[in-house]
Amino acid sequence: MGFDDKAHNKAEELGGKAKEALGRSNDDPDLEAEGKRDQMSAGLKQAGEKVKDAFEDVKDAFKKHD
Repeated sequence: MGFDDKAHNKAEELGGKAKEALGRSNDDPDLEAEGKRDQMSAGLKQAGEKVKDAFEDVKDAFKKHD
C-alpha cells in the first residue's frame, strides 16, 4: 500500500471519528452516523490495500524462486 493511500485512509478515519464525536456532543444522530460510515469506509479501503499488498508479496516470492 502506498504512503499516500495510507495517509488518505487515516485522514478519512480521523475525520470520521471527529464527525462522530461532534454529532454525539451536539445530539445530531445523522452526523454521528456519517462519522461512523466514514470510519467504516476507511477501514474497508485499508483492508483492500492490505490484500493487494499480500498478493504482491506472494507474487514477489514466486519471482524469487524462478
